[in-house]
Amino acid sequence: QVQLVESGGGLVQTGGSLRLSCAASGRTFSAYVMAWFRRAPGKEREFVGRISGSGGSTYYADSVKGRFTISRDNAKNTVYLQMNSLKPEDTAIYYCAASTFYSSWPRQYDYWGQGTQVTVSS
Repeated sequence: QVQLVESGGGLVQTGGSLRLSCAASGRTFSAYVMAWFRRAPGKEREFVGRISGSGGSTYYADSVKGRFTISRDNAKNTVYLQMNSLKPEDTAIYYCAASTFYSSWPRQYDYWGQGTQVTVSS
């Protein structure tokens, strides 16, 4: 069982930056692929990016590539989402999730956080 708690969301102006954190419980954090998803108002849940258990491999959605960076600190059981050059269309609730699959498909993620709101003002 893994419990995930996101933090770091807030209100930021266009072009600004935020760093989200996701703290995980459990002693096998490094065994899990960690991903970030987001859900904007009136839209389907969207894959943002993922990172392998070791942190050596990452993959991003085209919509955030070059602006967002995922990293993890396995000693702290924490994964991060650094978001730069934010745009109003990045406004969403951001969720972290854990899986044993290196996947972009949300159904393959077994554990989810409660989400943190990110709002980008124009």
